[in-house]
Amino acid sequence: MPYRTFMDSIGAEWQVWDIVPRLSERRTPDRDERRIAITPIPFADRRSGADQRRPTQVRRAVLRGSYAQGWLCFDNAREKRRLTPIPTDWTTCSDQLLEVYARHAEPVATSQRIFDFTRDDDVAQAG
Repeated sequence: MPYRTFMDSIGAEWQVWDIVPRLSERRTPDRDERRIAITPIPFADRRSGADQRRPTQVRRAVLRGSYAQGWLCFDNAREKRRLTPIPTDWTTCSDQLLEVYARHAEPVATSQRIFDFTRDDDVAQAG
């Protein structure tokens, strides 16, 4: 996995790497289940219905659209972004162009709160 860091025009440091899903994660809706039909062995398991311990439905994430081919992650202390499709020149382009890519990337919602421990109110809130 290629990896880069760069400083943007306001002095924030960014880490950048690509995510390319494995082929097994790129399932299409018509190929959700890749198992062959299983013929049960008579009397091998007498449980039926609700007593069965075997899952009847298997949920798997299906990557659709441009995410199925991968994306570029941009991460810094304040935010995370994703860009798709992955630009072919991202490993060799200038930092200025990489910053343009970061601006075009979609922000990723996060549940984490960033604490600035140089501010007294964040320190008091953190306990």
